[in-house]
Amino acid sequence: MKPASKFALIFLSVGVSAAALQSCGSSEARDDKEHKEGAAAAAPALEAFTLQQGQLSSSIKIPGELVAFQRVDLYAKVSSFVRKLYVDVGSEVKAGQLLVTMEAPELNSQLSGAESRLKSQEAIYLSSKATYDRLLETSKTPGTVSQNDLDIAFAKQKSDLAQLEAAKASYREVGDTRNYLEIRAPFNGVISKRNVSAGAYVGPAGKGSDMPIFTLQEQKKLRLVVSIPEAYNSYLSHSSEVKFTTKSLPNDVFTAKVSRLSGALDERLRSQSIEMDVTNEEKKLLPGMVAEVAIPLTGSDKAFVVPSKAVLNSTQGVYVIKVVNSKAVWVPVKTGRKADDQTEVFGDLSINDTVIKIASEEIRDSSVIKHINVTGIK
Repeated sequence: MKPASKFALIFLSVGVSAAALQSCGSSEARDDKEHKEGAAAAAPALEAFTLQQGQLSSSIKIPGELVAFQRVDLYAKVSSFVRKLYVDVGSEVKAGQLLVTMEAPELNSQLSGAESRLKSQEAIYLSSKATYDRLLETSKTPGTVSQNDLDIAFAKQKSDLAQLEAAKASYREVGDTRNYLEIRAPFNGVISKRNVSAGAYVGPAGKGSDMPIFTLQEQKKLRLVVSIPEAYNSYLSHSSEVKFTTKSLPNDVFTAKVSRLSGALDERLRSQSIEMDVTNEEKKLLPGMVAEVAIPLTGSDKAFVVPSKAVLNSTQGVYVIKVVNSKAVWVPVKTGRKADDQTEVFGDLSINDTVIKIASEEIRDSSVIKHINVTGIK
C-alpha cells in the first residue's frame, strides 16, 4: 500500500471516531437535561397558606386551695365550766342555734349585787328628786326658800341621777357577761371540730383553754384561692370564669367565677392572690381540698397565628418564609404563645401574605419558587 493511501485511511478512521464521540456526548447531555426537567416536573408543589389575624386560646394549670367561705373558732368569753354541749362534729347548724351552755356561779352573785345597788340608787334618786320638787314648789312663794338651797337640791338630784345611770350600766354589764355563758352559731354551717367535753374549764384564749370549743365552717359555699404568677395576671379580671378539678373527684369538672382580686403582688412569690366563689350545695367539695385550676389564656385577636412548622429557627434567627412575586423572602419574626401546634408571630407581615406552611432552610432566601399550592392554615 502506498504511503498516501495509508494516511488517507488513518485520517478517515480518526474522523469516524470523533464523529462517534461527539454524537455520544450530545446524546448524554440531552438525556441529562431531560432527566433534570423530569425531576423538576416531578417535584411536589410547596404548601402555603394565606396569612390572617386570629386569636390563640390556651390555658395553664395552677394549684389552688378550697377553703370555707366563712370559718370561725368559738371560744368562751368568760372563765367558766361547760354545762352541756348540744352539737358535735359533723352537726349542721343554723344561725342563732344554741351550741353550748356554761356556768359560772360568781356571775350570779355579781348580778344580784348589781341589782341591789341599782335599786338602792334608784330610791336615793327618787328621794332627792322629790325634795327638789317640793322646794321648787315652795319657792314660788317669795321669801320662803333661798335660791342657794334650791340650787343645792337641784345639784343633789342631778348627782343622784348620774349615780343611777352608772348603776344601770353596771347591771347591764354583768347581765351581758352572763349572756356569754351561752354560745350560739353566728352563721349557717357545719361543726368541723370539737375540743372539749361537759365539765371542762374554758375561758378566753390563754385563760383556761388554748383550743376553741368548736370550729364552725360554712360548706355550702366555698372560696377557691389561687396565686396567679405575675406573667398571667392580665388574663384574669372580675367575673372571669375558670374550670377546676380535684384529686378525689377526677372525673368531675367544676366551674367558678373570679370574685375578688387582692390588687397587689406578694413580695416573696411575685403572684396575686385571687378568690373565686364556689357553690357547693351538694357538699361534694370539702374545705382544705387542693384543686387544679385551668386558667384560660386568650390572646389578642390582632395577632398573626401560624402553624408551628411555618416558623423557621435557624442559626441566624427566627423567620417565616413569605412568597413575593414567586420568590422566597425570609421575614424575621418574634414568637408569642404556642398551643395546639400553632404559634403567635410578630413581624413585618400583613393580612393575605402568602406564607410557606412548612419552613425549611433548603428554601433559600430570594430563591425562585415555581410550584406552590395555597391552602387553608390548618
